[in-house]
Amino acid sequence: MRATHDSTRHRILDAGESLIAKKGFNGIGLAEILAAAEIPKGSFYHYFGSKEAYGNALLEHYIEGYKLKLDALLNADGLNSATARERLMSYWSDWLNSQSTCSGARKCLVVKLSAEVADLSDDMRNTLKQGTDRVIKRLTTCIEEGIVDQSIQINQPAAVVAQMLYQLWLGASLLSKLSGDRSSFELAMQVTEATLSASHPSS
Repeated sequence: MRATHDSTRHRILDAGESLIAKKGFNGIGLAEILAAAEIPKGSFYHYFGSKEAYGNALLEHYIEGYKLKLDALLNADGLNSATARERLMSYWSDWLNSQSTCSGARKCLVVKLSAEVADLSDDMRNTLKQGTDRVIKRLTTCIEEGIVDQSIQINQPAAVVAQMLYQLWLGASLLSKLSGDRSSFELAMQVTEATLSASHPSS
């Protein structure tokens, strides 16, 4: 019974992620989410106490999946002999290619929902904040690995560079929504490459 409950809950989360990535949190009603998940309308509250609770669970679900994807791109293992710089650039390339497409299904929920839910729900805001902190921490680790393998040269602490680059790409994602093209991402890529190649200032 528990397995069935969890399976249905995940179906509702998966259906909502795709819809909310396209239309936003306030632009989607529960009826549309449940119809997409093929779940009876009266069943929602068996799985979530409110739409806000659903939104928070959705963000936790999305962030956990994003973390797995991030680890797959950034982790060094026996099958991945790429330098830390190459792994980081693969991450940014994946961001550019996925977020500059017209399809809303793969859009980043952090970009889509941060401004919308920050004043709507403290729980959702905190979940987003914790998720972005985890991403920045993982980027910091990879940058530190790049310093060790000498594929990355920076003139600021790794944590500062990681946060700066993440903020750069979040900003590029927002600007691309306004321009409708890849130009902001392409500029972000140029800045990222230059940042990871910066020489230490001479003493």
